Amino acid sequence: MKILDARIIDLPKILDKRGNLSIIEEYKNIPFKIERTYWIYDVPGGEMRGGHAYKENQEFIVALSGSFDIVLDDGINNKIFSLNRSYYGLYVPNGLWREMNNFSTNSLALVLASTTYNPEDYIYDYSQFIAYNK
Repeated sequence: MKILDARIIDLPKILDKRGNLSIIEEYKNIPFKIERTYWIYDVPGGEMRGGHAYKENQEFIVALSGSFDIVLDDGINNKIFSLNRSYYGLYVPNGLWREMNNFSTNSLALVLASTTYNPEDYIYDYSQFIAYNK
């Protein structure tokens, strides 16, 4: 995949004086069926998450609270996406190296994944990632 395949997707935002609501529906707001959901929280200052690529898994990442950056790399180009609102998220296709950093205090990252957990799907070594993408 290429960096250009990753993109910010705006989510529906229903405004209400009692509190706002946003929606994520598979195949409607995101281009895959949701097979796994997880969240990342209580990240200590200066720590990084990710540092890997997926062979098959696609993700949609939302900053439900706080902010953080996602650095994507396709082996040629890289791009930083800053997430800080709960009404949009980042679509991360498979085949991109992903790192998450710059977490604010009390940030909460929601990650929707297209596959169930499979350790064989991960590429943790950057040189292997480059070789895989050739």
